[in-house]
Amino acid sequence: MTKSSPPSIQALYDLCKKTFAPSATRPPSSLAINKLCSLLDTIGPADVGLDDGNKENDRGHGPLGIKLFNRASRWAQPITYVDLHEGENFTMCMFCFPASSVIPLHDHPGMTVLSKVLYGSLHVKAYDWIEPANIQKIKGAGPATVRLAKLAVDEVLTAPCSTSVLYPKSGGNLHSFTAITPCAVLDILAPPYDEVAGRKCTYYQDYPCNSFPTGEDGHENGVENVEYAWLAEINTPEDLYMRSGVYEGPPIQT
Repeated sequence: MTKSSPPSIQALYDLCKKTFAPSATRPPSSLAINKLCSLLDTIGPADVGLDDGNKENDRGHGPLGIKLFNRASRWAQPITYVDLHEGENFTMCMFCFPASSVIPLHDHPGMTVLSKVLYGSLHVKAYDWIEPANIQKIKGAGPATVRLAKLAVDEVLTAPCSTSVLYPKSGGNLHSFTAITPCAVLDILAPPYDEVAGRKCTYYQDYPCNSFPTGEDGHENGVENVEYAWLAEINTPEDLYMRSGVYEGPPIQT
């Protein structure tokens, strides 16, 4: 007999399926996103097969309820990616972070992303591009070009806390995660990454605003430069160590 999903995680999938339907001709309304946030706010670690993050088995393989591929030694400290649902219209997934692990600054082109910290504390730093684009060509050492962005989020999120949302052009579409403690994040990405459709994940390095010549945007309305940064594209960081896990929480009826 198949174990049914608790109302929360199954309801979350059902609402995502309705909200991000392929027949939609425009992005979801703020009301629809708020409904998703309200539901996400009720979900905790147990709803997705995790414990509270404070317990690990004696091999250091992570939270209860996840089987890992390519198991590594405890000291390697990888981030575990767990797929709950992957479809054409949206993805539901989890990231389980050891303390001090980092997902570097990266973007979500044309995407809306909802993130819920399930347990632990996570530092989030996020930017939005300045429009129209302010791009500087750099001579000599360093990046060839940089683009001006404005700081949107720079805070520590500690569970239990409200769901965070980023949009294609606001809310911190370019963000990085740093685990202050062991923690886990449940993400909904809509639409998901798709290189063929032009939604490729790009990584960035941020530089203080005074590192390079600044245009008007950096001083507009007397705003301090600390609220701005220059971002340069970089290759996928070699030290980004991520491994796959298998979701073993309550099944989701798709």
